[in-house]
Amino acid sequence: MFNPVLDESFVGNSVVIQHVKKLITQVAKSNANVLILGESGTGKEVVANCLHQLSKRSEMPYVPVNCGAIPKDLLESELFGHEKGAFTGALTQRKGRFELAQGGTLFLDEIGDMPLSMQVKILRVLQERIFERVGGNKSIRADVRVIAATHRDLEDEVKDGRFREDLYYRLNVFPIEIPPLRDRAEDIPLLFKVLNKNMQADMELSVQMTQEAMASIMQHSWPGNVRELSNLVERLGIMFPEEPVTWDDLPEKYQYDISHLSEWPELDPDLQSDSRAEMEITAEKDTADVVSLPDEVQNSEQNEPVQETPSPAEINTLPDHDFDLKEHMANLEYSLIQQALKESDGVVAHAAKRLNMRRTTLVEKLRKYEAMFSS
Repeated sequence: MFNPVLDESFVGNSVVIQHVKKLITQVAKSNANVLILGESGTGKEVVANCLHQLSKRSEMPYVPVNCGAIPKDLLESELFGHEKGAFTGALTQRKGRFELAQGGTLFLDEIGDMPLSMQVKILRVLQERIFERVGGNKSIRADVRVIAATHRDLEDEVKDGRFREDLYYRLNVFPIEIPPLRDRAEDIPLLFKVLNKNMQADMELSVQMTQEAMASIMQHSWPGNVRELSNLVERLGIMFPEEPVTWDDLPEKYQYDISHLSEWPELDPDLQSDSRAEMEITAEKDTADVVSLPDEVQNSEQNEPVQETPSPAEINTLPDHDFDLKEHMANLEYSLIQQALKESDGVVAHAAKRLNMRRTTLVEKLRKYEAMFSS
């Protein structure tokens, strides 16, 4: 069932993501505390935002706070506020995040980084629904739904004495675990499309991908998850704003062997190049990725001579007889291409890398020379 908040904010159609969306829908309307678990960069804050938008508190404030980014001696004041004169520098009364989120949602990101001294105070708020500003003695009612998130394994943190067990169970009323990107690789083309659209709106840059390039990045383990994918989209958009990105254009860490794949990813027309050469290569991928080596190259394994590359002296010396420079350079280039293909066992992408040229350029040269020398 289409849900614009979920489908536009939390992108993905994989089975694991559909399960996450179902959990979000189930718990959003309640006031239950939610604990979002997942690696860095998986989209925990996106899930928290979706929970707020789908809740009965959606018209009230949504206040996020990163517990790991605030010094521990300032965290209490940041969360609960302070009275004038509560400490040096407290020149005026100040509301904390709990007060700012009254009636709405407070998102405690990276709560696993919160010091034990603050965990006790958070536990009291969750249990009694009241708090005091730093330096004050007036109890303030906390009408706030708390959503917490962490990349840490809180059960291990409890065992090691770094996280309070009672707070863990208060927060873990309804856990939602976000799968890493490597476990939902089928979502990468759709994520790439959305990230590309956002980049186009923000930076007026856009990037196109060939199927081989998309297939390659889908093999990556993505330790940085969606955040890493976003960085790659932006990098490719800057480097290749006017031309489609092929396998050999990808940063080396994203270049994977894709010759074993039986299926290639379907790409949105906005992402895929529509140039004639790229369409031909895609249609003929079985023959374009691995080519049959010419007989003279294959026979070289049986000690038959391969066409020699002219030495610098031969190139620099003009022959006495009539000389066709264009034909000579074509023979030279074709010979070097044959040698690169032989070294690469006929894999075009590897041969192109050896020759420091784009894979599509090498395919076009092969077609040209095969037509030239076969006629």
